[in-house]
Amino acid sequence: MQNILSSITIDSEIRDILNDVLEGKTLNFKDYKKLLCSDDIYAIGLVSNKLRQNLFDTTASFINNIILNYTNVCITYCKFCAFYRPPRHIESYTRSKEEILERISISKQMFGITQILFQGGHNPSLSIEYYEEIFKEIKKSFPLISIHGLSASEIDMISKVERSSTKEVLTRLKMAGLDSLPGAGAEILVDEVKSKISPLKIKSNDWIRIMNEAHDLGISSSATMMYGSVENDDDVIQHFMKISELQNKTNGFIAFIPWGFEPNNTQMQLEGLTRYSSGGLKLLKMIAISRIIFNGSIPHIQSSWLTNGVGMAQLALLFGADDFGGTLIGEEVVSATGARSTELTSTKIIESIKQIGFKAAERDNFYNIIRFF
Repeated sequence: MQNILSSITIDSEIRDILNDVLEGKTLNFKDYKKLLCSDDIYAIGLVSNKLRQNLFDTTASFINNIILNYTNVCITYCKFCAFYRPPRHIESYTRSKEEILERISISKQMFGITQILFQGGHNPSLSIEYYEEIFKEIKKSFPLISIHGLSASEIDMISKVERSSTKEVLTRLKMAGLDSLPGAGAEILVDEVKSKISPLKIKSNDWIRIMNEAHDLGISSSATMMYGSVENDDDVIQHFMKISELQNKTNGFIAFIPWGFEPNNTQMQLEGLTRYSSGGLKLLKMIAISRIIFNGSIPHIQSSWLTNGVGMAQLALLFGADDFGGTLIGEEVVSATGARSTELTSTKIIESIKQIGFKAAERDNFYNIIRFF
């Protein structure tokens, strides 16, 4: 397998690390740091693409889903977010059960969705009964649609409102119909970074603890990383290592999604902390290193088209990603930054996958293939 590197010029130290990857050897913090600092993106991509091929050949999956941003009321005031509104703001909203069910019904008829990505702000006015009632009604009316919802930080908010433990909240929500947790709220799992970009949000250890509790309860989840804000390379590697450590313990993560921070219309841009997004080359490097680090651990790496566009997502499939993500009909969080279009039809995703010679496959919430195109 090492022959894939034989015909290219590459730094000898990076070559040794990548050969170790191909031979299945375990890397360490210094190795990951060298890969992250390396400009040999093509070579790193060759190896990560080989790892992806070993697992999925040329199949790239996607899911028909909608994002249900049930409220934009939030009291954590994250500096990287352009979506939230404080309580009683003229633009604040909270969706009713009837509004949510109507939107799901229309989306199912129009797009054949199989998943709802249910996320919002940290709204102190919403009790756990709000979520339980909605989840139960969704499952009653649409039993084949999965609920992929509520970040660890939202779970923490509900527990504070209820004055109960996060484990009790997770237990009750699972009984009401919650199928899995998205990875939002992680950003970078280093508190020095969090103190600068989201000081009122849960700390790194709390995110890990809540995910651990979810996995122990049989609730699988995805993991994410928001890069490109104020973190350094050591912070990024620490994030990777913390995710790996928990995965080795619980095996509860089924996907990893690295996505680049979009600073437009955010307080971070206003304060000059981060003026520009980190760009496409950084995305490809993060995708490739994610595949290398989580090889044999977390099976699925998403291409992150939402913040980087369809063209970069296509390239990401050649740098280790195996999943295009979801159609994301109705997305409001990233669109609040004024970024590119933040939803796709399944037809556009299928075309994009086929354009680069991959086989397109629709999947369900747990990455089981439903059908090929």
